[in-house]
Amino acid sequence: MKKKTCIKAAFLLALLFATAQAKTFYAKESSLPGDATIDLKGYKEENPIIRDPENPEVEVDPGETPQTDGELRIDFVPKLNFSTVMISKENTVFPVNAQLFHGNTSARGNFVQVSDYRDDPTGWTLQVRQENQFKHATKAGAQLKGAVISFDQTWANSTRDLAKAPMVSKDVIRMSNVGETYNLAEAQLGKGTGTWSIVFGASEENHNERPNTLQIRKDGSGKEMTDPIFKKPVYTNRAVTLFVPGATEKEAGAYSTVLTWVLAELP
Repeated sequence: MKKKTCIKAAFLLALLFATAQAKTFYAKESSLPGDATIDLKGYKEENPIIRDPENPEVEVDPGETPQTDGELRIDFVPKLNFSTVMISKENTVFPVNAQLFHGNTSARGNFVQVSDYRDDPTGWTLQVRQENQFKHATKAGAQLKGAVISFDQTWANSTRDLAKAPMVSKDVIRMSNVGETYNLAEAQLGKGTGTWSIVFGASEENHNERPNTLQIRKDGSGKEMTDPIFKKPVYTNRAVTLFVPGATEKEAGAYSTVLTWVLAELP
């Protein structure tokens, strides 16, 4: 039975052989059968460590995040925030806020981190589903009808061999149907083991030959915005966007929706 886990909101094997100086002894020849056993297991990160998606050897602190348990698990999912924007009667595309971190790490593209430390990995898929349309926080029935979240510039990164990376979509993933599940990444048998970041967009300082999708976010007066939690400048990430039709009726105030991130084992 296929196992699924959901969140709403280099294979390293080291063998050390020791050698010692040999001494020669002579004795009457005799023999006795015996057994020799060895149990080889791959290195496992028992506790999730969140890694910089652009420099995965570096541990980072993106703040609290929901996680799943087990040897095949989701370590991190992004909290997508499209910021405060002006109401418009035109079709408008709003970029999401880029991922920020406590400490010295700069803004990054939004990402999901998946770990697979099963002894017999069979592969996995990462999917996302929007459970409902954007709803107004206080006004019952007020929704952003026709609003669509899109994911673009998807790539995978890890400290592992990138030839073993999960496959990601080269096309824009438009979540145009509320309640429908969309594939973000798929690791076939023999791939996707260890810890992997599935990343949407990248910063200008990345060394992964990815185009820069981040830009400083400014308010209506042209002033740079600062995040109140991370105490850092806010960046936009045009790899994750929200389209809102101009014809949609809009009430001033906060809107929200629920995204379910699904990790399922293959086959």
